[in-house]
Amino acid sequence: MITLELKTYPSKEQQSLISDAIRSFQFIRNKALRKWCDAKTNNTKETSKTLYVLSKTLAQEYSFVKPLNSTARQAATERAWSAILRFYKGLSRKPKFQKDNRSVEFKQSGWKLSSDNKRITFKSFGIGSLKLKGTRSLQNYSDSKILRVRIVRRSDGYYVQFCIDFTRKMHHTPTGKAVGIDVGLKHFFTDSDGRTVANPRFLRKSETSLKRLQRRHSKCKKKSNNRRKARTKLSKKHLKVSRQRKDFAVKTARQVITDSDFVAIEDLTIKNMVKDHRVSKSFNDAALRQFRNWLEYFGKISGVPVVLVPPEYTTQECSSCGRLVEKSLSERTHVCRCGCVLDRDFNAAKNILSKAFTSLTKTNTVGHTGINASEEDSSTLVLNERWQETSLKEESVGL
Repeated sequence: MITLELKTYPSKEQQSLISDAIRSFQFIRNKALRKWCDAKTNNTKETSKTLYVLSKTLAQEYSFVKPLNSTARQAATERAWSAILRFYKGLSRKPKFQKDNRSVEFKQSGWKLSSDNKRITFKSFGIGSLKLKGTRSLQNYSDSKILRVRIVRRSDGYYVQFCIDFTRKMHHTPTGKAVGIDVGLKHFFTDSDGRTVANPRFLRKSETSLKRLQRRHSKCKKKSNNRRKARTKLSKKHLKVSRQRKDFAVKTARQVITDSDFVAIEDLTIKNMVKDHRVSKSFNDAALRQFRNWLEYFGKISGVPVVLVPPEYTTQECSSCGRLVEKSLSERTHVCRCGCVLDRDFNAAKNILSKAFTSLTKTNTVGHTGINASEEDSSTLVLNERWQETSLKEESVGL
């Protein structure tokens, strides 16, 4: 699956209609969540069936929901169902009711592309035709391959996203190089060859201007035009930081895959690491999870194995003799009795690569669960979960 995003420029009337569609979409999603909360049973099949029926009956009960396309109503209940499933699997907390949704989603109906794929028409709420602008082209993909279409409202305008059923492949030239990666805060990462990449710290560098914009916003009178303008400027700044972080993660991950035939990285649990308030902001600013996700993605489409290594003792263990050398977070140099003196992160990176090779030797198969080299699952459930993740991230940061 790939996602293409193109910008659009709706008129003021169309912006108002899109807002109505987004509010209706949010209403259905919250209604579905309320239905689940009030249910006496936690049977997943029964809940799924109930939510599907709900998408049909709400249009009859509430007139303002009726103009929304039927597939959009189904997508709204599926968004709630996806959040519920993540909760059942222990991947997230109990889903909450949305207050400021910023997108409306359609399946394979309710929209139509023009013959040149430069305009798209939505029937729901009479939104009408929207012009599409962007560097990516839809000419190479048939309408049947487009599984989802979403209108997204951000602080800098409106966007149309297309979820396309397409298996991407990236040519990889063998380099004969295997690398272990230790991520951190002092350096974004250090590899087993001793190469380091500086931590860009985009949020830290923008904190001065963010604080100034936040003060202006908080001093404005509520519901005034000045407050609305200040809020737009503040959200645009946050959006810029978010895009800088993503761009850095994508380019860095792709470079690592291009330069290597085998990559090993720690299987860190970031959500536990950010619980420490002293380093939580720095960990979130580094976006280590985002970097790992892109590393796995580029490894998958390039055929480069990406092995996840348990993080236990990778820092304490000596890469030369294997002896455990306890050290605090402030100690940045690894010094062992065997005479090995290395940078702390360099030592950890070498251990990560060694452990990855050890795990491969034990399993003696490429189908090891820690290796992300399989084909991408195209099932409906996986599509829904991946498609919803981007929406939840966008709306959680208030872009």
